[in-house]
Amino acid sequence: MAEAHPSIGGIRLCFGGNVFGWTLDRDQSFEILDAFYEAGGRMIDSAEGYSSWIPGNKGGESETIIGEWMESRGVRKDMLIATKTGMGGPPYSLKPEKVAAAIEGSLERLRTDYVDLYYAHRDDKTTPLDEVISGYDDLVKNGKARELGASNYTVERLGAVTKLADRMGMTSFTVLQPEFNLVSRAEYQGPLQDLCVDRDIAVLPYYGLAAGFLSGKFRKPEDWAGSSRAHALGKFAGYGGFEVLAVMDAVAAETGASLAQIALAWLNAQPAIAAPIVSATKKEQLADLLGAANLELSAEQVARLDAALPVSA
Repeated sequence: MAEAHPSIGGIRLCFGGNVFGWTLDRDQSFEILDAFYEAGGRMIDSAEGYSSWIPGNKGGESETIIGEWMESRGVRKDMLIATKTGMGGPPYSLKPEKVAAAIEGSLERLRTDYVDLYYAHRDDKTTPLDEVISGYDDLVKNGKARELGASNYTVERLGAVTKLADRMGMTSFTVLQPEFNLVSRAEYQGPLQDLCVDRDIAVLPYYGLAAGFLSGKFRKPEDWAGSSRAHALGKFAGYGGFEVLAVMDAVAAETGASLAQIALAWLNAQPAIAAPIVSATKKEQLADLLGAANLELSAEQVARLDAALPVSA
C-alpha cells in the first residue's frame, strides 16, 4: 500500500473531497477534479458524511459529485477512491450490518461497484472488535472494498484490531488516516508511528496544512479574525506555529518553494507516509500544492523542521 499509492501518476498527494458540495459546487468541483487528473493526481478521499454539516445537506454530497465526475469522464479505472463510514463515531456504527448497508450507499453515489479503500471513520468502542473485523473482512471477500483503513484510531486500538485480525485470519486495516502536520504531531509521532512502520501500515494524514496556517498567510491573530477556521488557526498558532513558520521561511528562501509545498514535502519525508491529503478550491492553489510532489527537502532541512516545534503538540 505504501508503495502503490505514491506511484500512481507520480503524484504523492491525495485530494481531500470534503470540499465537494461544501465550498465547491458541482461545476467548480469538476473543474478542480479535471485539473487534478490532468496533473497526474489519481487518489481522492471522501466519506459518506461529507458534507452533512451544511444546512440543507444530508451527507453523501461529496461522493455523489465524485461519482458523477468519474462517470462523465470515463476515468473510474484510473482512480483510487477512498471513502468512510462512522463519521463522529456514533454507537454501534461499525456493526457488520450497518457497515454493509453504508458501503452500498457509497457505491451507489460513487457510481461504482467497489472502492479501493474503505475506512472506519472513527473508532466504535461499543461494537466488539471481532464484529468490526468480520464486517470489514466481508467487504473485501465480496469485492466491495480492495483495502481497509482506520481513521482517527489510537495506537492501543489500532494495535488491538490488527493483532486480533491476524489471529482471526481476516483482512486487517492496512492504512491509517490521522491528523498530522508540522504543528500538530502528538497524535501520530511516537508509538502510533512506530506501529505503522512495524506493520507496514500506509499513512495518509489529513490537515497537512493545519487548516491553512502552514501556507504562511496567517501571521498574527488579526489575520484570521472572523474566519470560519479561526478556532483551528488559533489552536495551531498556540502549538508553536509562529516558531515553525520562521523556520519554514528560511527553508523557503533556500529552496524557492512555497510554505505549503514545504509543509507537504516534510510530511512526505516522514516514516510510513504514503501521501498527505490536501484540498484546494482554486486551480492556482492546486498547482501550488502539486508542486510539493516534486520537492525533496535535504536531510538537514528536514531535521531543522523536525526541531522547529518548541513544545510537543
